[in-house]
Amino acid sequence: MMLLFAIIAGFILDLLIGDPRWLPHPICLIGNLISFLEKLLRSIVGKSSRGLLVGGAVLVILVLTFSFCIPFLLLAWAEKINPWLSFALETFMCYQIFATRCLREESMKVYTALRNNDLTDARMKLSWIVGRDTKELTKSEVTKGAVETVAENTADGIIAPMLYMFIGGAPLAFLYKGINTMDSMVGYKNDKYLYFGRCAAKLDDFANYIPARVAGLCMIVAAYLLSLDAKKAWKIFKRDRYNHLSPNSAMTESVTAGALHIQLGGGHFYFGKWVPKDTIGDDIRQVEPEDIVQTNNLMYMTAVLSILVFALIYLLELFIKS
Repeated sequence: MMLLFAIIAGFILDLLIGDPRWLPHPICLIGNLISFLEKLLRSIVGKSSRGLLVGGAVLVILVLTFSFCIPFLLLAWAEKINPWLSFALETFMCYQIFATRCLREESMKVYTALRNNDLTDARMKLSWIVGRDTKELTKSEVTKGAVETVAENTADGIIAPMLYMFIGGAPLAFLYKGINTMDSMVGYKNDKYLYFGRCAAKLDDFANYIPARVAGLCMIVAAYLLSLDAKKAWKIFKRDRYNHLSPNSAMTESVTAGALHIQLGGGHFYFGKWVPKDTIGDDIRQVEPEDIVQTNNLMYMTAVLSILVFALIYLLELFIKS
């Protein structure tokens, strides 16, 4: 029961205060670890495809070990001192794992720049939250980028870590964030990471498989609760949920596209290279900055709905065991 309270308290703290810039963030520490290990392993394994595959696999093992063991040992140490200290520490860990408010704030910076007709600033703000090249994007493309980022990260930035929290507490959620951070840093299909990042990318696909689908279904219900077009969201989800290079990313993007009557997806430049992608949704109307606001509302409702559903399942499981 203490885990349930820790998750809910962490979720509420994230909604209230987000991620203060002065506070060291564990995901940044994981990112620094990945950068350090990548340089070290590349210097050891060389440039052969086999060596890079082995180096990438070793990176995954080391990052997952650190990501899980450090919070696990800290919580075990706190539990020995006082159960309430362990509860407070796990609450703080859960709070740092969630990214709901941060995702909204960063995407709304893009929205504000677009509303001020400052496309240069909007492109720059978008570059902070996406991996694609943004310097030549049109206003519509910038808007789509922000909408897609919020929609996709609803799954892997909120619902996925939340689900893993309910299964294995903060340590398992940090393990997931280690996987997700590796994928965002080395999981690219370009010349540099095709072999070195393959293990991380495949593991991220596996770790997000169930959470992405849960997030998509919860988002359809959230669309209904927000009086958006839930019927269209369900239709596009069924039709376009695999219209992405990732097997998981289009789950929530397709729901968003359907609920808002817009078309997402399509090809983009990544590191100067054009990457073709299928479109998601029907081109019923032109995307507009207000769609960023609507997508954030959809993200918030999906997050609240998901934590309520997970909490009920958790309590039901406790009741059955008792």
